[in-house]
Parts: sequence; C-alpha cells; structure tokens
Amino acid sequence: MGSLSPWHLAILLAVMILLFGAKKLPDAARGLGRSLKILKAETKGLREEEDESGSRASDATSPDSKQLTDGGTSTAAQSTTDDQKVAELQQQLDELKRQQDQTHKNAS
Repeated sequence: MGSLSPWHLAILLAVMILLFGAKKLPDAARGLGRSLKILKAETKGLREEEDESGSRASDATSPDSKQLTDGGTSTAAQSTTDDQKVAELQQQLDELKRQQDQTHKNAS
C-alpha cells in the first residue's frame, strides 16, 4: 500500500494535465530543470570556494607558492605569452575601430 503503482502514476499524470494543460507542463518542467541546474552550479561553486580557502590556509604548497619557488621561470614564460595575447587583441581592436570609422565616413 505504501508504494506507487503504475496506475497511481498514470492517474497523477492525468490530473496534472487536466489542471495545468498540456502546453504549460513542458515549460514548467524546463523551468524547473534550469532552476535545478543553477542551484547545482551555485552549490558546487560554494564548495570549491570553501575547499580553496581551507586548503590555502592549511597547505603551504599552493600553486602560487610553487611559482615563487621555481625561480620565476614559469611566470616569466607565462607573462610573455600573456603580453603576446594582449598585443594581438589590441591589434584586433585597432582594426575594428578603423573599420567602424570607415563605415561612419561612408554613411555620412
């Protein structure tokens, strides 16, 4: 008597369709799924923040301290690649600005 039989589920489904309509049920299910996905991502983020704050306070071999003990070789290589990326992005921005100026001049 305590378990749900397939007939119970079918009756429950029929009542839900009668109450809410066939068009609203998929939208409600989608909304519920999105809400659960957001909730899951937020709780995962909170757990990661707790782990990071707890491990950084108790662990002296964090990635930041490892970079400092390497003699700065990994950070120097990383900074040059970052500088290259910044330079490439700046060139792209300059090109887009030139294109935008040309379209404004042509429109005038």
